[in-house]
Amino acid sequence: MGLKQKLGMGVMSAALGIALIGGGTYAYFSDSVEATSTFAAGTMDLTFNQPTGNGKNVIFDLDNIKPGDTQQQSFSLENNGTLDFSKVLLDTDYSVEDAKGDNDGEDFGKYINVKFFLNTTKGKRLIENTTLDQLANGDALDVLGGEGLAAGGEHYENFYVQIEFVDNGEDQNKFQGDSLTLDWTFTAEQTTGDEK
Repeated sequence: MGLKQKLGMGVMSAALGIALIGGGTYAYFSDSVEATSTFAAGTMDLTFNQPTGNGKNVIFDLDNIKPGDTQQQSFSLENNGTLDFSKVLLDTDYSVEDAKGDNDGEDFGKYINVKFFLNTTKGKRLIENTTLDQLANGDALDVLGGEGLAAGGEHYENFYVQIEFVDNGEDQNKFQGDSLTLDWTFTAEQTTGDEK
């Protein structure tokens, strides 16, 4: 082997040695561990319990009402979810069928008075006394009166609602044969978030 070959082999060996030594300086011990988390969202489950004898979620089913008539019905709202309710809001919508077309823009809902009572251990507590038109055109009504409702199914509130076809002492013949369809939507809202 010639001098050039020996010199070339020496340089190559030296380069390889330096590379191995240099590569070795980056070796290190390591260890790792993995952590997991789970997030399960709570549930909101508002249940309406209708009065005995009525169809599904029907509070009132009145025929042949006349000025001065009143009727009271009861129902309950339950919290069957896992999250407490801060409030339960009631939105009101209704439509009137003017049977003879003679209402001249007068709203039958102005003459239907509604009283909401929350049944408490101390008796009935009046939450609202208003007419259907005011209820429909105003803000949603908190039927719990700011009390909230705890989760768990065994927590519920009983309500009494009284409807009155108000006799205004004047001729109300224009409402004969008319009908009113009322839709109430109850919406539960959660309490504010907590630091866990």
